[in-house]
Amino acid sequence: MATAPVTEQPQRRVPRPRADAVRNRERIVAAARELLVEHGTELPLDEVARRAGVGNATLYRNFKDRSELLHHVVLTVTDHVTDHAERALAAEEAGEDSFEVLRGFVHAAADERIGALCPLLNATFDKDHPEVVASLDRLTAAIEDLIGRAHAAGRLRPDVGVGDLMVALSQLTRPLPGTACLGFDRYVHRHLQLFLDGLMTPARSELPGEAATLEDLRQD
Repeated sequence: MATAPVTEQPQRRVPRPRADAVRNRERIVAAARELLVEHGTELPLDEVARRAGVGNATLYRNFKDRSELLHHVVLTVTDHVTDHAERALAAEEAGEDSFEVLRGFVHAAADERIGALCPLLNATFDKDHPEVVASLDRLTAAIEDLIGRAHAAGRLRPDVGVGDLMVALSQLTRPLPGTACLGFDRYVHRHLQLFLDGLMTPARSELPGEAATLEDLRQD
């Protein structure tokens, strides 16, 4: 008895998001990133939509609530900063000075608004989400490698740890509270350069306390 031929079921094609929908989502994330730096985790969602140039309905169509938006912003900023760190490592491997590639990374991280990672310090943020853990582990590995190479080359003072760099970078790239500091951006790279010069050897003073690690920051 002949068996009926097996016919393959056509695969359902998952529709790709429209280009304008992708742009809207990117604008929302970019606006939220800026507002996180200015206002912290209680960023006003109406203002996010306004700055992104979209309606509130579009914002909620992409992100159901503030927590989901913060989660996505943290992942986006972390991944972008990690990309800069990995490019810096590649430049160091190609023969560039270890401290100068570290310097370039710090300025690039500032442009990515690394201060927008402030939700990581908020008790209500899910720091143990698998996506967040994986993203932070990748960032940690890249920055520790950058710091380690600058230490090994004798270009970075030995009493400075990864956490020291990240705390200073976050503090120097966030404006002081209040609307009077909206022109803060024009000073960021100038002050970062002063800070970075203080990290070079030979050190001119002994730092109090111990060097901070990223693990210390995660536990605070």
